[in-house]
Amino acid sequence: MIPDPAERLRESGLRVTGPRVAVLSSLQAGSHLSTEEVLGAVRDRTGTASLQGVYNVLADLVAAGLVHRIEPAGHPALYELARIENHHHLICRSCGVVLDVICDHDREECLVPPRLHGFTGIEAEIVFWGTCPECHRGTP
Repeated sequence: MIPDPAERLRESGLRVTGPRVAVLSSLQAGSHLSTEEVLGAVRDRTGTASLQGVYNVLADLVAAGLVHRIEPAGHPALYELARIENHHHLICRSCGVVLDVICDHDREECLVPPRLHGFTGIEAEIVFWGTCPECHRGTP
């Protein structure tokens, strides 16, 4: 079960505000959303929202560890709810669909090389690129 957005905010030490609840709710409904997609979903929920306001809320939620920002090269940043399990992303070069790929390795195993150099607070982000079956067949 997905926790209540207001409860997640409280647990993270953030104030519960309408925009924060609307952004979290939007990310619960759809994953790998661009800022503009989040803005549209928030506007659908609340009737009004500014792009700068959504940027600010997303930055707060990322800093609190509630939301994960994915930065695929050459594409706008994408946002998803932060999850406990380690996963990577598979992106279609043609249509841009993004899929989660669960990491078969222990989180520490993915991070061994940076740890050897004395780094702390390490995160690994792996993005695989390819062509999805629909684009490969030539159907949008």
